[in-house]
Amino acid sequence: MIRGSIVALVTPMDASGAVDVESLKRLVDFHIAQGSDALVAVGTTGESATLDENEHCEVIKRVVEFAAGRIPVIAGTGANSTKEAINLTRRAKEANADACLIVTPYYNKPTQEGLYQHYKAIAEAVAIPQILYNVPGRTACDMLPETIGRLAKVDNIVGVKEATGDLSRYHAIRALTGDDFAIYSGDDASSREFCLLGGNGSITVTGNVAPKQVHDMLMAAINGDAETALAIDQRLAALHKDLFIQSNPIPVKWAVAEMGLMGKGIRLPLTWLSEDCFAAVRAAMHQAEII
Repeated sequence: MIRGSIVALVTPMDASGAVDVESLKRLVDFHIAQGSDALVAVGTTGESATLDENEHCEVIKRVVEFAAGRIPVIAGTGANSTKEAINLTRRAKEANADACLIVTPYYNKPTQEGLYQHYKAIAEAVAIPQILYNVPGRTACDMLPETIGRLAKVDNIVGVKEATGDLSRYHAIRALTGDDFAIYSGDDASSREFCLLGGNGSITVTGNVAPKQVHDMLMAAINGDAETALAIDQRLAALHKDLFIQSNPIPVKWAVAEMGLMGKGIRLPLTWLSEDCFAAVRAAMHQAEII
């Protein structure tokens, strides 16, 4: 089981919006050096919605190649078409990803039974560890703890990213799953408390900008050191908030570019961070001792 800080990696792009492979390698090496515990390639933060299938799979392949076994790589392979999700998951396995992160189908709003059948079909089609991803604020689809409990019994389904920010969800999910089922926070602002409750880590946006601090904070929380976790998290609090001052990943890509790790590229319909937001994000980075 992967524990700790699992960074939802941004996908670096040049000014034209093309994937910047050189900067992608730089980011992978940076996170390994800074102590991140795993990387998610082409999750929501990696702009999965606007990479075409070949680009999507190429980024996964490149992250696995650049990581070279030094850190686990989890591939984002969700889709609102079960057939497409199976294909992406199969291609991630062929690229030697360690696991897949599969978001709930967005826009088409399936029932709980539809969610169960969707994930069950993917798990039965591709023999790779799979992590469910519940983020109703972006998908208009909430996978309930009872459905997660059913899916935890399906071979290849090994965990869930719970991004509602509702701490009571941890207890509800844990009561319906075994101790070997990983439960990750998907909400940076509450990830410390989530891990103090027993969560196994966080799939984090803030970790793109403050990887060492997020790793140290989450591991302190996982190990029950509430005082240390709180002290670190207080320095990260403004980042947790202001990295969402506009839609993710707009602010976090600006911050990573500000650190000199990549250029200023993003894909429409997302646009570069508004100038009137620069000061807030920069101040949050100073508070976290990034700049």
